[in-house]
Amino acid sequence: MNESVSQLQQILSNRRTVKPDHYTGEKVNDALIRQILEMANWAPTHGYTEPWRFTIFAEDGLARLGDFMARLDQPDQDAEDFNSTRFDRLRNRPLNCSHVIGIGMKRGNNPKVPEVEEICSVAMAVQNMWLMAHTLGLGAYWSTGELAFTDEMRDFFGLSGEDRSLGLFYIGKPASPNPKGRRLSSIHDKVSWIRA
Repeated sequence: MNESVSQLQQILSNRRTVKPDHYTGEKVNDALIRQILEMANWAPTHGYTEPWRFTIFAEDGLARLGDFMARLDQPDQDAEDFNSTRFDRLRNRPLNCSHVIGIGMKRGNNPKVPEVEEICSVAMAVQNMWLMAHTLGLGAYWSTGELAFTDEMRDFFGLSGEDRSLGLFYIGKPASPNPKGRRLSSIHDKVSWIRA
């Protein structure tokens, strides 16, 4: 087998989600983050719209992001249903990371390119980042959820209008080796072949 095919298979099959509570807290050099972002820029894009936009949170920016997320989730700390555990978890999660990358989609003005294609392009850019982070020995985690898709998060990333926030990409140095991967079923259970 061609050596580069074997290397690619290893990278693809060994990539894992590594969440911030499994990071060492050690800082990653900005040069590595730039390498990760450069690989994002090589994602497929219909019509060269290149819709991915990234907002990098590092150093004091991590605390700013955490405060924003906690207050977006629970704006009234005096409310009867205020959940201090959840508030603290959201506020502190970015502090476990070296960098957090806000993932945005900048909507183009070409009517021939539907929004779903732009979202798919951004997702491929994130996959490229994830694979590069893994190859560099870093842990990474793409977090979405209710807060990720809000207009407030979109605005916080400096986007507006028809642009979208598509979540956060957490990066840090993993505290332990990647866990063994698993899939619940074989690829054969997920494929249909049509030859005629």
